[in-house]
Amino acid sequence: MTTNQNPLITRWLDMLWAERGASAHTRDAYGRDLRAFATFCDEQCGRDLLGMGRTQVQQYLASRHKAGRSARSSARALASLRSFYRYCLRQGLIQEDPVALIENPKLPKPLPKSLSEADVEALLGAPDTETPIGMRDRTMLELLYACGLRVTELVELSVSQVNLRQGVVRVFGKGSKERLVPMGEAAQEWLQRYLHATRPQLLPPGDSDTCFPGRAGRPMARQTFWYRIKHWAGVAGIEKPLSPHTLRHAFATHLLNHGADLRVVQLLLGHSDLSTTQIYTQVAKARLQALHREHHPRG
Repeated sequence: MTTNQNPLITRWLDMLWAERGASAHTRDAYGRDLRAFATFCDEQCGRDLLGMGRTQVQQYLASRHKAGRSARSSARALASLRSFYRYCLRQGLIQEDPVALIENPKLPKPLPKSLSEADVEALLGAPDTETPIGMRDRTMLELLYACGLRVTELVELSVSQVNLRQGVVRVFGKGSKERLVPMGEAAQEWLQRYLHATRPQLLPPGDSDTCFPGRAGRPMARQTFWYRIKHWAGVAGIEKPLSPHTLRHAFATHLLNHGADLRVVQLLLGHSDLSTTQIYTQVAKARLQALHREHHPRG
């Protein structure tokens, strides 16, 4: 890299700290990205950073792809270049931003972590339902899996949102959007037993509409339920990373595995956009492919 590039890179990194409050980790990463690009400019193009055009930037991104660098890594490198050249444009060092018309690389969406049906059964069977806390936790797990609720929707659930006669739960999701979700016979039975026999033992004297009370009858915190589900996963011998959202993923994946329509799953999850739900088809497809490889004689 030509030596006269070092002061310019340093000034840009200082700006990231002074104007944007960028952390040392971010500045180090962006600095490495830009210095790697500066080396490419010098060695492959015979130019300095300020002399690079859109064609050369595209060549650099293509060289990263050819070298096997991930799309996520290249996206961060491009973000570094965007920041640097916008700075140069504001400083009057260049007349045109060579990165302005370059699109970000498409990043693959990570597949949501899910559980097998056997794992779910083991998790549901872990709490000791002879104790009030165990009965409460078992009912929460049953409802979480049966309805695909978000953890906030579960811990903030009130008794008035539950209709045992019709077997549905009225849920207020993101943006206060309301949806009705069927709970299924198993969850309905557990919830009925819990409401009639266990919930009164967990509430202090006085009225409360909280379905699953924590301390002093208040709604349970999300973090508290996260610890509860981790605890029961340990009891069940489940070693996979687990969170309340994992059961929501399992709900969607298992429905699709058993032939549910994607739009029905979208409505049950409360997704406003079908594309958000479509990622579960990849999980279901991956599971079916694994089963095929395991059990088919030519898998």
